[in-house]
This record gives sequence, structure tokens and C-alpha cells, in this order.
Amino acid sequence: MGIPHVLVIPYPTQGHVIPMMKLSQCLVKQGCKITFVNTEYNHRQLMNASAMKDGTGNQICFVSVSDGLESLEDRKQPEKVMDAIMQVMPEKVEELIDQVNEYNKDKISCVLADYNAGWALEIAEKKGIKRAAFRPNAATLMVLVFNIQKLIDDGIIDEDGTPTKRQMIKLSPNMPAMNTADFMWTCTGSINLQKIIFKNTMRNTKATKLTNWLLCNSAYDLEPAAFTMAPEILPIGPLFVGNPPGDSAGNFWPEDLTCLKWLDQQQPQSVIYVAFGSSTFLDQTQFHELAFGLELCNKPFIWVVRPGITYAVDDAYPKGFRHRVSGRGKIVDWAPQLKILDHPSVACFISHCGWNSTMEALSCGIPLLCWPYIVDQFHNESYICDTWKVGLRLNKDERVIITPEEIKNKVEKLVGNGKYKASALAFKEMIMRSIKDGGSSYNNFNTFTEWLKS
Repeated sequence: MGIPHVLVIPYPTQGHVIPMMKLSQCLVKQGCKITFVNTEYNHRQLMNASAMKDGTGNQICFVSVSDGLESLEDRKQPEKVMDAIMQVMPEKVEELIDQVNEYNKDKISCVLADYNAGWALEIAEKKGIKRAAFRPNAATLMVLVFNIQKLIDDGIIDEDGTPTKRQMIKLSPNMPAMNTADFMWTCTGSINLQKIIFKNTMRNTKATKLTNWLLCNSAYDLEPAAFTMAPEILPIGPLFVGNPPGDSAGNFWPEDLTCLKWLDQQQPQSVIYVAFGSSTFLDQTQFHELAFGLELCNKPFIWVVRPGITYAVDDAYPKGFRHRVSGRGKIVDWAPQLKILDHPSVACFISHCGWNSTMEALSCGIPLLCWPYIVDQFHNESYICDTWKVGLRLNKDERVIITPEEIKNKVEKLVGNGKYKASALAFKEMIMRSIKDGGSSYNNFNTFTEWLKS
């Protein structure tokens, strides 16, 4: 067989594109050729962010397909986005496969699709192409969806995924408890969107039965109970470890590298790093309370204020705030997160608890303050606070607001008690063992690449 040619299809959001890009880079190092499929909109963002300078040469070919969405307003409506992904993209990707195979001497030998793009596995199966699915977040979420029928049979949810009541459940005695209100399809705030997500989840779960491999960006020691319940899931992560330090491939926004020189001037373990990923939204009141909280902490901080994180970002700050914190606060649009977390000046991470951010923090031994927003982030918070004990929750008051006092108190508790840092460093070592030569994730990945080449 010639060079394995893998068609990589991420779910078209920032948090899914980045780990798929990392996985693609790892496959290139193993001698594979990659065709990486983005939507036209995401492709333009990636190119504008200069995120493709990753040293992989011509072994990754970036291509784009239409998702059928006409305007930016359409992209702000989750129902329209999900409908486009499920209804428009499959036809475009099937056409792409035919074009690539017609004009490329190295035919596509495998389709590697995000678990949430199960339709791509259906296409590959129809065309007789090898198939692999990749879940960029916790294995626990796959265990949850694998058990949907049992949840229905047990009366925990109804046929469209709606919880019969708000309660805490455990999928197994050794897994973190889950609030039914925080299932990834129920925490959207919209019944219509919930039903769409649940329907797509059921379809994607069915599609995984067509796959030859079910990969996950995790490690056995991070979620042992989940992997015991679903041994068909193979962890190959965390993928961020071992990639070129500060590698920005997959980012939708340019990174502000001035953070790093600023960090060099700070004391060891003194800086609060604050970032909420690519989709969190804070209303004006909460945005102000966060700003006041960082001011109240009286510690140096880097705060990533992504475009669109709140209304009118340019005028969003409390009056005089930026002047008052100018000597100790660094505010940027987007940041080289892994390099920041790996810097000795960083003390803790105030995070939305996305799986990518969680894995990066653990890989660098950084404790977290948890501020989950949506989907899997509430489950990740349970791992961080209850199971791994590498962080603390930020609790909301009666107004459903996280106050400046709560932020200050939890920062002091987190950085003032060495047990959280010690636990984070222990997980860092555990992760390093899993991805080094002979480690479980390392071995799983090598077995997968051998299959690709067979």
C-alpha cells in the first residue's frame, strides 16, 4: 500500500477543529497524507489567523466546502447551524471525496470524522472506505450517549431527551455524578434546540457502529470508570502534549504573543490566567463583576476577551477599570494558551472548563477555577473538582451572578492551599506517562497508525 491518505472532517467549531488539527499533525509525523475539510467560513478564519504555519509542509491539504449559510446572523442561530451541518455538508463532502479520488494518485484510504459528524462515516461506509471516529472531549460523554436507551427505560429522560425531573445520577458507581439538567442536550435553554441536538446525537451514536476505530482525546488514568464501561473507546491523548510548543494551528483568531514577554516580567506562580474558549457569552453585568473581581484580587492577570464574548467589547469595561489595572493586567483578544499555561509565572486558570482547556491545564500542572457555560463543561467541572481535585467551583449568588468577592475568595483558596497545585502536578506526570513511548495512549495511537498503513 502507498502513503495512507486520510480525509479529516472536524465538527465545524473552534473547540473541535483544534484537536482534529493536532491529531492530523501527529498522523503526518507517522507518514500519512491529510486532506483537512473545513467549511468555507472557517477556512477563511483559519487562513486570516495565519494558523496554518505548522511545519507539516504539503502533507496537509486544506480544503473547504459550503455549509449553505448565507449570513453572519444565520451563524449566530444554533438551530440553523446544526441543520446546515446535517443537511448541506454531507452532499458537499461526498462530492469532494469523488473529486479527490478522481484527480489524486493517492486515493482517500480512510475517513477520520468527528463523532458529531456521523454522516461522514455513513458516506465512507457507502463508498467502501475505511472509517475512524474521533471524540475530541471526554469519554464520559460517549458513555452517556451509549446509555441513552437505558436512561429512557429507567424513566430518567423521555423519548426526546427531556429529563422527567431534575436529579443527580451516576452511570456507574465510580463515575462523577451528573445533573440531568446538565446533559449536553438539555443545557441549551431551548426546547427546540434540545430536540435537534438529541436527534443528532442518536444518529451519530448509530453511525459509530459503522466505524473501525473509536478514538478519544483522553487517557485511561483520567477516566478509568468510563473506559471500563465502554472498552471500545480508545484514548490517544491528550494530543496537545508533545506538539510543537505554542503551535497555533487550528485557531480562528490571531494569537497575541506579547503575553509571553509580559509573563517573563512577572514573579513565579503569581499570574491569574482567564479565558473562556470560543463560545462563552457573558452579559454586561457578569462581565463587569468579573472585571471587578480581577481588580479585587490585586494580582497580575492575563484576561482573554474574545471578540463577541459580550456586548460592545470596546465599551464593555467598567469606567476607569483598564486604567486602574494597567500596571498588572494584560487584556488580549486571543492568546497562545498552551504556552501561557506552561509558563512558570502562571498560578491558576479561571476557565469555562472546555475539554481542550482542561487537558492543557492538566498537562501543565495548573489548578483551575471552574466557570462552565454549556454542553460538556459541567461534567468536566465535576471531574476537576470532585474526582481529580485539581480545582474549585465558582458559585453564583441569588442573582445567578459570580460576584467579585467569590472570585477573590476562591483565587485565594486555590493558590493558598498547595494541595491543588500538588494534585495538578501529579496529573501532569500521569499524562506524560500515557503519551510517552510505551504509555497507553502512545500505544493506542501507534496501533491505529499501523492499521492506517495496512
